[in-house]
Amino acid sequence: MSLQNIEIEKNILNQYKIILEDWIPQDASIAIAVNNRFIYFSTGHHHFSLKVGSDVPKDSIAYKVLQTGRKVDAVMENTLFESPYYAIGYPILVNGEQGALVVVLPPLFKVKSSDIYQFLTGKQMEDWIPISIDQISHIESLQKRTWFYSKGEQYKTAITLKELQTRLPNNFLRIHRSYIINICYIKKISRDLTSNFIVQLNDGVELPVSQSYINNLRAVLEF
Repeated sequence: MSLQNIEIEKNILNQYKIILEDWIPQDASIAIAVNNRFIYFSTGHHHFSLKVGSDVPKDSIAYKVLQTGRKVDAVMENTLFESPYYAIGYPILVNGEQGALVVVLPPLFKVKSSDIYQFLTGKQMEDWIPISIDQISHIESLQKRTWFYSKGEQYKTAITLKELQTRLPNNFLRIHRSYIINICYIKKISRDLTSNFIVQLNDGVELPVSQSYINNLRAVLEF
């Protein structure tokens, strides 16, 4: 690549960054990929495990955008960063080549308030029962199904934890790839014999906190 083309490419990438800075949070991160390689990144608070020139992981947002040529958004699990993250990928052109621009939002990012769930409809036997969000103590992913719990009762829902994570109120927090808890139902947080954190709910249920999510739990509860 000639020096002129390199300068053109740098100018294009910087233009994207300047435009995005007007509407994304300051602690968001930006990555751009072309030909299945990352060619640019600007980090917010995240700790990147990628470098310019590194291959695009096949289970990443960038890869999905490059393959489909469409906008993709999802909550991702430890693909590029040390903690789960919400990302939006956009198809772009860089010097005439198809690329992917990925905006990585802060871990505690939530969608706009009008999209927040006010209730979940759960299934018990052959009945569907709407349950107010504030009555749900925790949500679990088990055997490729999602279950939520209210007043000791278990309900099944078709909504995945990834979908729920961005559409639940701020008092719901992901603590494990299998669990989301309502922090209003926490009785105490302690350590087990291996010094891992355990959350005990008011009804006595104990749930583990994985290392990927402990920083988010500490940030929210300030301990």
